[in-house]
Amino acid sequence: MRTEKLLLGAHTSAAGGAQNALLEGKRIGATTIQLFTSNQKRWQGKILGGEEIKAWEKALDETGLEQIMSHDSYLINLGSSNPELLEKSRKAFREEATRCHQLGISYLNFHPGAAVEATEQQCLDRICESLLGMQDLLENRKTRLLLEATAGQGSAVGWRFEHLAYIIDKVQHKLPIGVCIDTCHIFAAGYDIRTSAAWDATLEEFNRVVGLKHLYAFHVNDSAKGLGTRVDRHQPLGKGLIGIESFQFLMTDLRTKHLPKYLETPGGPELWEVEIQMLQDFTKK
Repeated sequence: MRTEKLLLGAHTSAAGGAQNALLEGKRIGATTIQLFTSNQKRWQGKILGGEEIKAWEKALDETGLEQIMSHDSYLINLGSSNPELLEKSRKAFREEATRCHQLGISYLNFHPGAAVEATEQQCLDRICESLLGMQDLLENRKTRLLLEATAGQGSAVGWRFEHLAYIIDKVQHKLPIGVCIDTCHIFAAGYDIRTSAAWDATLEEFNRVVGLKHLYAFHVNDSAKGLGTRVDRHQPLGKGLIGIESFQFLMTDLRTKHLPKYLETPGGPELWEVEIQMLQDFTKK
């Protein structure tokens, strides 16, 4: 699903219907978007009706946006050691995947999980078990699951490339799987990306541990917190501790230039319009 077209967008609002996220994306000059297909703070998932699906398809055709990404609910923890929470998480994830299929969404991005009252290894194994338990719903479908590289706050897993590689190795032959790198997250997790040389070393490490063939997308955010702090605080591009050279690299390096990129910077549509234009301009210098 990789293309030579520059795919730049942001996490736009689906308030009033999923199609509105597409329309907002078009207004800010995006060529792709990320959205929540349901309220991310509620366990009760939205059921999409025929009219909403038709409205989505109409807006998708009119806007020409591509490689749309869904972000699953923040409540979901596929690695939970709490049986009740794990059951609710798996149910909610299945519902999210179903909505993605209904809307023809390219990527379902999710935070792998958190090892609350368990070891990292137990959490990773439970995540794999959760995903493989949905093989009937996920295999041979258009929607690819993307593990989001995390900052490592609290007991979250996914902040080391080894965590991502472990999950991929266990499920890749049965499910469509890949990785979304969040620039703020990996910086906070300890991977330096402030310069071209630093990015080279980090991409080489990612390729060695995970494999660049598994890298499908980026969340593009600067960071309010320093390298290795394991604290997730997004900042506008060039206004944080990562710095603008990092994002110039992403838009010009052949390994990353044409992968879809989704802004989650604080500031909303007005800022995203400016940042999308800035990212586009980096490719013209």
